Amino acid sequence: MGSTEILEKETSGSLSNGTSSNVEAAKRLAKRLYQLDRFKRSDVAKHLGKNNEFSKLVAEEYLKFFDFTGMTLDQSLRYFFKAFSLVGETQERERVLVHFSNRYFYCNPDTIASQDGVHCLTCAMMLLNTDLHGHNIGKKMTCQEFIANLQGVDEGGDFSKDLLKALYNSIKNEKLEWAVDDEEKKKSSSEGTDEKANGTHPKTISRIGSTTNPFLDIPHDPNAAVYKSGFLARKIHADMDGKKTPRGKRGWKTFYAVLKGTVLYLQKDEYKPEKALSEEDLKNAVSVHHALASRATDYEKKPNVLKLKTADWRVLLFQAQSPEEMQGWINKINCVAAVFSAPPFPAAIGSQKKFSRPLLPATTTKLSQEEQLKSHESKLRQITTELAEHRSYPPDKKVKAKEVDEYKLKDHYLEFEKTRYEMYVRLLKEGGLELLSSSGGGGAAGLKKSHSSPSLNPDASPVTAKVKRNVSERKDHRPETPSIKQKVT
Repeated sequence: MGSTEILEKETSGSLSNGTSSNVEAAKRLAKRLYQLDRFKRSDVAKHLGKNNEFSKLVAEEYLKFFDFTGMTLDQSLRYFFKAFSLVGETQERERVLVHFSNRYFYCNPDTIASQDGVHCLTCAMMLLNTDLHGHNIGKKMTCQEFIANLQGVDEGGDFSKDLLKALYNSIKNEKLEWAVDDEEKKKSSSEGTDEKANGTHPKTISRIGSTTNPFLDIPHDPNAAVYKSGFLARKIHADMDGKKTPRGKRGWKTFYAVLKGTVLYLQKDEYKPEKALSEEDLKNAVSVHHALASRATDYEKKPNVLKLKTADWRVLLFQAQSPEEMQGWINKINCVAAVFSAPPFPAAIGSQKKFSRPLLPATTTKLSQEEQLKSHESKLRQITTELAEHRSYPPDKKVKAKEVDEYKLKDHYLEFEKTRYEMYVRLLKEGGLELLSSSGGGGAAGLKKSHSSPSLNPDASPVTAKVKRNVSERKDHRPETPSIKQKVT
């Protein structure tokens, strides 16, 4: 009997026998998962991370096998990861980390102020792990930036700087890794040996980023569909979180661009399907999940320039060879983002006084096109309502400048998100996948209306013209007033 069949049999039998029977069944299953009794390491997370009461009971019982008393948070997480593989759906992995955070707080109630605080730090370590050890663009996050990112999220206060420095150094010196089944190790080892023998590129890099992050890994799928390709000149205007790119790194560079799956690959040579991606190709690649492309109406130095704002608030400019090509890229990028972007996670857990953007998973959505449209429509309604409520309570003139900055930053964010989801909803209503499969630089007939759809108008809101660094990530940052027109330089 397979492990899934065993679980279903135990679950169905226990749920019909009342709460005490459920607990006993959960204890039995948790023990077998911990001892890997007819289960593999890769089976554990999916049984702990399901969104039902029995799975929660199993997770609680499973975590009881771990005593984190007296251990630091990073030591506990490494100890926890030695027992199983953190694989599965993004939401399932997130729930597993919630259970871990609850258990750590139970074992160490005086170390960190709350369970929310533990979970916030756990997520922060996972994100830091990807930043320091992944194939991401630009410089690595510094300790000071890591500390600034977590300002004000510990029940309205700040985590101890000594604690954050210790966590940062731990992740920097040794990346987080979880256990892997023996057969997976042998499989990956043999694949690498075979590929080297055949003279092909080993599959050591299967993702853009790092598989050690369950939230933000960008999948590199060699079998993904190619939706558009052609030459583009690229200029990086803003780095992650809208931080202005240093002048020496803003120059225009020409690439052969390939929109393949949810990734825009930028290669120095023309695309060849049989050619393996180099490290440089992966560093230049841009994920378009939760992104928005538009005409760069605020950039006047070159013609046919589009602006791409990514999920992590980087801003890139691309110059196409003609107005039709520019519109074609805008259409295809936005359509890919609308069709494949998975629903976002809630904003970071912590003080509601401090605004922080929600995590936007890079994994491809599992929803059908109809469900995806409903999800986008629901998010659009939520954002629209939140924006209206936000603007109905402007800050008093007597409040501190920092609070005014927080208000403006959130306003800019909500305005942009409203524009983005309006675009996604419209594209899905016009055909979604069918539009992606259409050929031609300008896209399908329905897509040609993009220029009249909600666009990034610099006069309407500063966030759509110049993305600002998240206030929670820079102490001295103050957004400019909406009346100031900003231009990309």
